[in-house]
Amino acid sequence: MSLASLHPQVVHFVIALLFAGVLFRWIFLTGRAAFTGPAAAALLLAGTLGAVVAVKSGTDAHGPVERVPGARTAVVEHEEWGERTRNIFLVVAALEIGALIPAAARWRKGAQVASALVGLAGAFSLYEAAEHGGELVYAYAGGVGIRSGNPDDVGRLLVAGLYHQAMLDRKAGKPVDAARLIDQLAQRSPEDTGARLLTIESLIVDKQDGQAALAALARFPARPDSRFVRFRVGLLRADAFALVGMPDSAKAILQAMAQEFANNRAIEDRLGKLK
Repeated sequence: MSLASLHPQVVHFVIALLFAGVLFRWIFLTGRAAFTGPAAAALLLAGTLGAVVAVKSGTDAHGPVERVPGARTAVVEHEEWGERTRNIFLVVAALEIGALIPAAARWRKGAQVASALVGLAGAFSLYEAAEHGGELVYAYAGGVGIRSGNPDDVGRLLVAGLYHQAMLDRKAGKPVDAARLIDQLAQRSPEDTGARLLTIESLIVDKQDGQAALAALARFPARPDSRFVRFRVGLLRADAFALVGMPDSAKAILQAMAQEFANNRAIEDRLGKLK
C-alpha cells in the first residue's frame, strides 16, 4: 500500500514528537521535573515509529518528484537525511526500551544518558532532514500540485509557475517575456476573473497598449459587485487612461475610488503622480 499522500502530515508529527522527546529527556536528567522521564520515553517511541512511517511514505512519494528536471539531487539528499534520522532514533528507541525493563534497573540511568546523547545527534539529523524537505518543497515544488492526483491541482501549479515567472521577468525588465507568460496563463484560465485582470494589466504594463486595455475593461460592469474586483478594475482603468494621455479621466476615477477605499496607498500614489 502506498503511503505517499500521507507524507506531509506524518513528517510534521515526527518533527514535533522527536524534538520534544529529546528535550524532555535532557530535562529529566537534570532532576527538576520527574514527569518528563516517562513523557520523554513515550514521545521518543511514538516519534520513532512515526519516523519509520515517514521514510516509507517519503519513498513512496519520491518517484514523480525525482523525475522533475533538476530535482533529483534535492530528493536524494532529503531521503538520505530522513533515513539517517530514522536509524539514529531506532537506536534511541532501543535505549529507551532497555531503560524500561525492570531487570535492567541498574543500567537505567546509563541508558537514559546514552539516549539523551544519541538523541542530540538525532535532533541534528532531524533538523537537516526537515531543512532539505523544506528546500525540496519551496525551491523545487516537490510534491506541490501532484499529491492528490487531481489534474486540477497540477493545472493550478502550472498557473502559479507562469504567474511568478512573469512577475520576475517584468521586474527584470523583460516585458515581452512577461506578456508571453501571462498570455499562456490566460489561455489556461479563460473564464477566471483574476486571469482576465492580469491580461489587462499586462496590456498596460508590458505591452503599453492603453487602448486595448480600455476595450477589455469595457466588458466589466461600471461597478462590479465584488469589492476586490471594483478596486482592481478601477486602478486598471485609471492606469489605462493615464497611458493614453487622458489624466483628467484617470484622476476622476481615482478620486471616486478614494471615497470608498480611504487612505489606500496605491490610490494615493497614483494621484500623486498625476499631479
